[in-house]
Amino acid sequence: MKNINYEERINLSNYTTIKVGGFAEYFSKPNDTDEFINLIKWSNLNDQNCQIIGAGSNLLINNIFLKGLTICTKNMRSIKIESHSGIVVAEAGVMLPTMSNMLAKNGLQGGEWAVGIPGTVGGSICMNAGSKKLSLANNLLSVQVIDTKTLKTFEIEKKDINFQYRFSPFQQNNLLIISAKLLFEPKGNIEQLLETTKNNLKKKTDTQPYHLPSFGSIFKNPTDTYAGKLIEELGLKGFKIGGAEISTMHGNFIINNSSANSKDILDLITVIQQKVLQKKGIFLQPEVRMIGFDYP
Repeated sequence: MKNINYEERINLSNYTTIKVGGFAEYFSKPNDTDEFINLIKWSNLNDQNCQIIGAGSNLLINNIFLKGLTICTKNMRSIKIESHSGIVVAEAGVMLPTMSNMLAKNGLQGGEWAVGIPGTVGGSICMNAGSKKLSLANNLLSVQVIDTKTLKTFEIEKKDINFQYRFSPFQQNNLLIISAKLLFEPKGNIEQLLETTKNNLKKKTDTQPYHLPSFGSIFKNPTDTYAGKLIEELGLKGFKIGGAEISTMHGNFIINNSSANSKDILDLITVIQQKVLQKKGIFLQPEVRMIGFDYP
């Protein structure tokens, strides 16, 4: 096996959008698919626990020492776009806003919504992230994965993946996403697509606290209503625990006022759940992935 590059005792708060996290025993940012696969093999052969993070959005990491290897995929940014066919092959670390803008510039339709999602291709497929009824699963053809137990790499077609609202089997199985093949509608009006993409981003930044450390949405939307609406109806906007605060711009966002720790944020999530359950009879399911906690 080739040389493995990793750092030790790295502060993960620098790798999450909420700016909270513990320390990783070993940490690595592979630059391509080969490096990523080698790191997975290294962690397997050395019996190291392995955590994958992408852009670190939608992610709460406990303020503890995390044993094992943490891999950040953000440097795996290779993307190939076929303008004539609409086929796109993107590595796991490609940022959705980057891809969204590239699609528009190449006249490919169907990715304009993704400009406001601060996640990676791999993370977005794993979490089945999206906006309203739109998600990458709609455009997915197949994913290339590695099995952390057998260390085999192979491709899975979309028809063999059971996507549900904000859920994919990758949240529970031994498969890690290396790259994705997607299909978008070609021959679109480039000027129009760029305008729509720009407007979509403006809508997000006008209504959500993009300028402050946050996760993106905290909770999944219950059937026939919105989590943010329920939270706002209870007058919880601006409610704080420690350095964690429910955004005054949008009820389904928690922001870090520079001093929040993971306990503040988890306590605030729990209080929101309790109050909404008590007053509305609805239990809000977190959309946020949690590492290093015994949750729920």
